[in-house]
Amino acid sequence: MQLLNSATRNYSWGSRTMIPELKGEPAAEAPIAELWFGAHSGDPSTVDGQRLDEVIAAAPREQLGARVEQTYGQRLPFLLKILAAEEPLSLQAHPSKAQAEEGFARENAAGIALNAANRNYKDDNHKPELIVALTEFYAMAGFRPLERTLELFKALDCKQLDHYLSMLLPDPAAESENLRALFTTWITIPTAKRKELIAAIVEAGEALIARTAEDGAEAWMARDMRTVINLNEQYSGDIGVLGALLLNHIVLAPGEALYLNAGSLHAYVSGLGVEIMANSDNVLRGGLTPKFVDVPELVKVLTYESVADPRVQQVDKAGAPNVKGAEAWSYPVPIDEFALDRVELGANDEVELEFDGPAIALCTGGSVELEDAEGNTQTLTPGGAEWLPAVEGVVKARAAQSGAGQLFVARV
Repeated sequence: MQLLNSATRNYSWGSRTMIPELKGEPAAEAPIAELWFGAHSGDPSTVDGQRLDEVIAAAPREQLGARVEQTYGQRLPFLLKILAAEEPLSLQAHPSKAQAEEGFARENAAGIALNAANRNYKDDNHKPELIVALTEFYAMAGFRPLERTLELFKALDCKQLDHYLSMLLPDPAAESENLRALFTTWITIPTAKRKELIAAIVEAGEALIARTAEDGAEAWMARDMRTVINLNEQYSGDIGVLGALLLNHIVLAPGEALYLNAGSLHAYVSGLGVEIMANSDNVLRGGLTPKFVDVPELVKVLTYESVADPRVQQVDKAGAPNVKGAEAWSYPVPIDEFALDRVELGANDEVELEFDGPAIALCTGGSVELEDAEGNTQTLTPGGAEWLPAVEGVVKARAAQSGAGQLFVARV
C-alpha cells in the first residue's frame, strides 16, 4: 500500500477551480483538465518518487498478480482519472483494439513522433471508458435514436434541412446506414455550404427555444439546441456543431455514469467526474477543438448504431459481506480491463477491499483511512489515491476524522 501521486494534464477545456476546490486548494493559474492515476507511459503516476510503470516492470507478478500478468503482460490494464470540463471537449471517438494496433504500427512506420501534434495513435490499445459524475455532468454520447432526431428536425422546421431528410427514413433496419449516410455527407460538404446550413439551423433553433415551455414535451429539444448554438458560438461553422445535432444530450446527476465503447461518437460538455478506461490515450477528433482533427480517420472507427440511453445501471452492493454499514455501488461494463466501485462511508462504516489483482483507491470526498493487513494506515483526502498491489491482501477502508468519506476503487 503506497501513496500514488497523480500526473496533471493542463488542457484549455479544463477548469481553474473544479479540481482545486475538490482538493481544498485555491484556484489554479492555468486550467487543470485531468489528474491521471495509472501507469500509461505517456504520463505515469509515481510511488515513492518512482514511475508506476517502472515499479510494475521491476516486479510484475508481485504488483499485478498472476491472473492479470498472464492476461495483460507487464501492463496495468486500466487508467483512472479525475476529469474537469469547464468547456466542451472535442467531438471524438476511440478505436477498437485491432484498429489501434494497425494505426499505431502505421504511424510508427511513417515516422510520426509520439508527441507530434498530428499523431492519432499514442499506443496500440483500445479505449472503452466509463465516467461517473461528481457534480452535474453534461455529455453528448452516442447517436440519438433516429425517431427522436426526426422529431427534432420536424420541430426545427428548417428548410435547409429538408434536403437531408430523405436520408433519414424511419426504418429501424436501415437506421445505422441512414445515420452513416447523413453524417458522412455533412462532413464532406464544402465549407461555405456547411456554414450556411449551420447558420440556418441556429436560427431555427433560436426560434424553437423561444416558443418552448421549460416543462413541456419539447423541453429536451430546447436544451439540446441551446448546446448546439453555444458550440457554434465557440467553433463557428465547425463540423462538430452538426455532429452535436445527432447525439444524445445527457445530464448526469452525481453518482450517475455512462459507458462508451469503441467507435462511439461523443463529447463531454461540462462538469467534474471520475473516469476509468483501458490503458490508452488514443483519440480520433472530428471537431470542436483547436487540436489536430482527422475526420477521415475518425470516420473509419465510428459505429453508427444509435443508443437510447448510454447510462450505466448501478448495482447496489450494500449488504455484501465485505461492505459493513456503508453504501456501495458498482458500475457493470462489458469489458474485462477494469471495474469501478463507489463507496460512501459514514462514521461507523467499513469496507474490506480484497482482490487478486492491482487496485487504486481514490478519495473524492471527506477523508478515508486505509489499513493494511499489518495494521499500517494511510489517510486520504479528496484527490488523494493509494496504489494497492496484488500482494497487499485485505485492506480496510473507513471514514477518517471527518466522519464521512467517498471512495472510488478501480480494479481489474
